[in-house]
Amino acid sequence: MELPLVVGVDGSNGSLHAVDWAVDEAVRHGLPLRLVYASLWERYEGVAPETSPERPSEQLLAEHIVGAAVERARQRNRDVKIATDTIPADAVSALLEEGRHAAALVTGSRGRGELRGLLLGSVGLAVSARAQCPVIVVRGDPAGLAGTHGRILLGAGEPEACGEAVRFAFREAEARGCTLDVVRAWRRPAYEPPVHRAAAQEPARQHEEQASAVLDALLAGVTADHPGVRTSRTTVEGSARRVLVHRSAAADLVILGSRHRSGPFGLQLGRVSHTLLHHAACPVAVVPQPG
Repeated sequence: MELPLVVGVDGSNGSLHAVDWAVDEAVRHGLPLRLVYASLWERYEGVAPETSPERPSEQLLAEHIVGAAVERARQRNRDVKIATDTIPADAVSALLEEGRHAAALVTGSRGRGELRGLLLGSVGLAVSARAQCPVIVVRGDPAGLAGTHGRILLGAGEPEACGEAVRFAFREAEARGCTLDVVRAWRRPAYEPPVHRAAAQEPARQHEEQASAVLDALLAGVTADHPGVRTSRTTVEGSARRVLVHRSAAADLVILGSRHRSGPFGLQLGRVSHTLLHHAACPVAVVPQPG
C-alpha cells in the first residue's frame, strides 16, 4: 500500500496553494492524497446534544474547509485519489502523527489566524523541525509556485545530515524531468591570518577543493541510480543561507537535509533551513536524516 501525500488544510490562502502543489506532486509520483483538518473545537465547544439539530459552528467550519479543499483538488486533477479526515487535536500534533504514515507532509506558509506579516506560520516551522518524513512548505513567488523554471535546487550540507535529502532530490528531479542543481557553499575561516594576495589564493583553493570533495561524497552512487537526471554541481564562496535564498529565485523547489537536534526550546531546525523556510522564492522541502 502506497503511503499518501498528506496536506494540512485550514481554509487559508496558504493551505489552498498547498493543495494545488500537492495535487501536482501526487500526479508526478502516482500517490494518493490525504487532506487533513485539525482543531481542538471539541474541547472548547463540547459536543452538541443528540436531540439538537444544530452542530457546533467549528465542526461546520471544518466540514466546509475540507469539502472546499476536496473540490479544489478535484478541479485541478480528477484522477487523484483523495481521502480526508478531521482530527480533534492541535494542528502540529495531528500532522506529526500523520507523518508517521505519510510519503511527505505538505503545509502552507501561513495558516488561518496567523498574524499578517509573518513570513512562516508556527505550524509549518514546528512540523518541519520534528516530522519523521519530508515536509514541504509551499511558499514563494508565482513562478516558483507554478514550477516553471525546470530546475530543483539541492543545498548540499554535511554528508551525515543529508543523505536522504540527496535521494529525495534525485527522485524529484527524475519525476519532473528537470535539472538538479547541487550547491555547496564554503567560507574561509575568520581566524586565518591575513597574508598578501598571491599567498591567499592557496587557502581559498583548499577550501573550494574541500567543498568539491563533499559534493563527491554526497553524490557517489546516487547518480548511477538515476542516469537520466541532469545534474549541475556548483561550489560557491559565501554564506549558505544567502547563496541558497538567492538561487531559489530560479528554482521550483529547494531541498535541504536536516537532523533533529534539541535546544533550550525543544527540537530545532538549523540556521540554513530556518532561513530558507522564511525567505525562499519557491517551495522548500526539509528532509530528515534518520538517526
